[in-house]
Amino acid sequence: MLDYQTTSNKQQVTSNLGYILKLLFIVLLIFNITGFSRLAASEKKWVIVIDPGHGGKDPGASGSFSKEKNITLAIALKAGEYIEQNMTNATVLYTRKTDVFLDIKNRAEFANKNKADLFISIHANWAEAKNIRGTETFVMGLAKDQQNLEVAMKENEVILLEDDYSTKYEGFDPKSPESYIIFTLMQNIFLEQSTSLASKLQSQYKDRVNRVDRGVKQAGFWVLFMTTMPSILTETGFITNPEEEKYLSTKQGQDYIASAIFRACRDYINDIDKKNGISLIREPAIVTRPVTSTGVTGQKGEISYMIQIAASVARKELIPENFKGINDVIELNTQDRFKYATGNFIDYSEAVNFRKKIEIIYPDAFVIAVRDNKILPLQEALELNKQK
Repeated sequence: MLDYQTTSNKQQVTSNLGYILKLLFIVLLIFNITGFSRLAASEKKWVIVIDPGHGGKDPGASGSFSKEKNITLAIALKAGEYIEQNMTNATVLYTRKTDVFLDIKNRAEFANKNKADLFISIHANWAEAKNIRGTETFVMGLAKDQQNLEVAMKENEVILLEDDYSTKYEGFDPKSPESYIIFTLMQNIFLEQSTSLASKLQSQYKDRVNRVDRGVKQAGFWVLFMTTMPSILTETGFITNPEEEKYLSTKQGQDYIASAIFRACRDYINDIDKKNGISLIREPAIVTRPVTSTGVTGQKGEISYMIQIAASVARKELIPENFKGINDVIELNTQDRFKYATGNFIDYSEAVNFRKKIEIIYPDAFVIAVRDNKILPLQEALELNKQK
């Protein structure tokens, strides 16, 4: 009887110890995922790895005059510049800064080795139909429809350019739908965090850059599959759509897409850091006197350029106190929210110069085109004005 009780007690202790260890593992996992296990921001900066898709012998998708690898690199470098200029609590690393070829595995390993907190892979989309347009951002998961699978297959095809890819990727064939069953075996513990970042980015594309929103989606991308942190792959537009190819190839279009990536990172990081009582985002300078534009108001049917400074789901009273001292703010007509802008210029270059004054107060301010109190796509407005 004594031996039985001793054995029983040992089993109970072992069982309790196993339960405690499991519980401790779960708690540590939750802390790690939500960011609570990170060191205080004063001791450790967020590490953001930006991955310009394709490069070198891999041009990616091709448009009528441009290559995906060049567009992604330009946007990536600009996005990193915006982050480092405006966020004191973030460090940016790039998988590539020049036109070089990288294995997909090397991109993920670079992020893992540098203990990145976020991984953002930048791409430009492709479609047979030239009228398809818009932005979409992917997180790791099983593709839920044929369209998502086709995007993943197209991006994964770069594997075929790598030496001994069959061994390196364990027999994975990027052109075979059956190969993608591997992604059903993986539970993405960073799915919630990745989806949050992707959602913020898609909102920026839609609300601040006026791009067509194709949403947040899941699909099996090897570069996301192999990372060990919240990761997204963003398709910034369709290079096969003539209008979007032109937009993505301009400095202005690249700047706007890059600024959307910066703001999404900023908002995501600020949300996490707020949980810890931390906020190291640079605050705009305090305004000591109202800012007034000297622009010319456009007549009915005429295109003018303004500076958008804010957007809100709730209407704001048009008083300087609500807009950091700016006293000539107007509300613009939009479908699902209220947008606020200042300045009114017939000449685009004058609006750009005025934005430089406004960004001291609103760092995220950007130029928009307006006609009859409605926002027009900026590239379309510039083209229309050229035709006059």
